[in-house]
This record gives sequence, structure tokens and C-alpha cells, in this order.
Amino acid sequence: MNQLIIVKIGGNIVDDDSSLQNFLKSFASINQAKILVHGGGKLATKMAETMGVQQQMVDGRRITDGETLKVVTMVYAGYINKNIVAQLQQYGANAIGLSGADANAILAHKRKGKTTQGIDYGFVGDIDQVNVAFFNGLIKQSLVPVVSPITHDGNGQLLNTNADTIAQSIATAMSSFYETILVYSFEKKGVLLDINNDDSVIPIIDSNYYQTLKAKQQIFAGMIPKLDNAFTAIEQGVSKVIIGNAAELDQLIIGKAGTTIQNG
Repeated sequence: MNQLIIVKIGGNIVDDDSSLQNFLKSFASINQAKILVHGGGKLATKMAETMGVQQQMVDGRRITDGETLKVVTMVYAGYINKNIVAQLQQYGANAIGLSGADANAILAHKRKGKTTQGIDYGFVGDIDQVNVAFFNGLIKQSLVPVVSPITHDGNGQLLNTNADTIAQSIATAMSSFYETILVYSFEKKGVLLDINNDDSVIPIIDSNYYQTLKAKQQIFAGMIPKLDNAFTAIEQGVSKVIIGNAAELDQLIIGKAGTTIQNG
């Protein structure tokens, strides 16, 4: 079975031109079939402020009202996506940028109701289906899909969707056809035991250890959704999941850096 490398690149790297350029050089050099999923970074917030669209953030998550949806679609599926595609072309990767609406790539539904905290996140999507045939077709043409965190509901409604979840959903869907490796890359070296110590990387986390870490509140709260996605991927057939520093991408892919997620 051929390998497929799916890499999600985090917002803080997207925000930094030099870091993003170095990452994209490394990503372009991957010889295996590959897919890149990117987050949005801080540009959407800056653009919204410029346009006079008030932004609400709760626990680091954006409330996506109708006007904010227009901004994030312009920024995520527009400028950021096409900037990444252009740079990958420069480095020899024949990239194609897309959102979940393109070719019905990722179908989702608007999150129903409010959270237990009474929060309505607005036009936020939860994923229902990944168009495996479409992604397979691109890969077979030696194209590199670059996926923005915008999906759709099949009824004309765009939705803002968590990029970590998009990466996990694509990896899971493709795992029946490839030996799929999912890499969550960002500015940290991996999952840290001490958020204030960049060298406190936990090399391996299995599901039992994860529950222990959560019970003892030793995992930074912002890392928990990423880890939940990582374990979902492993449980649903993804061969390997690694979390770590974007600058060490080549080492992450072979499990020589970062945090490796395991079942058991």
C-alpha cells in the first residue's frame, strides 16, 4: 500500500512569512503523495477589524456570524490558500487550492444548538463526508491538494470548520486506500508536559496515558482538541499520527521528532 502524507500547518506558522516559506520548502520535497491542510492565522482578525466587523472569541474559538463568515472565506479560502499554492509551485509542487465546497470535497452541517456553556458558534461546520474519489483523482494526476478550513452543507451554505478536524477527517477517509500518516505541525516541538518548557516534549502518548494526563490537568487545554482528533484518526485506521514543530517536518514524518500518538 502506497503512503499518503497529510500535514496540517498551524496558524502561527501561517502568520510568519519566513517560517511558512521554510515549511513549504520542506513540504514540497516530500516524495510521497501528499495533502496540505492549513489553518487561518491572525489575518482574518486583522481584516475583520479593518472592515469594521466585530469579532468574538471564546476560549480561542471564533464566533462565526454571517459577516465574519464572509471575512474568513475571503482570507482562508482566498489569500492564504492561494499564497500557499503559489509558493508550492515555486518549489516544484504542483499544488491545487480548494475549499470543501469545490467538487463537493468536504460536506458538513452547521453545528446544532448551543454548547453546554450556552455558546452558539454560528456558521461553524461539523464534517459529514469526505469526497475520497475526488482526492484520489487529484493524487493520481500528481497534484497536491491544499485545503482551506471552509466547508459547505450541500444547500449553498459555507461553513467555517476546524482545520485539525478537516485533516483528521481526510486522513481517516483516505486510510482505506493508503498507508496514511497524519502530521500536525505548528510552532511547538510536540505535546509538552510543561507548557512553559519547550523541551518537555512527551515522545509517545497512548490513550491510557492521555486519560491520565487529562485527569491530572497536565495537558494544556488548547492542545486537547488536537489530541482528540489525533486519537480519533488512530482509532479509525490512520497508520501514524505525529504532533510537532513545522521546522522539523522531515523528522516528524519518520517519527524521529515530536510526539507520536498510539492506541492502547
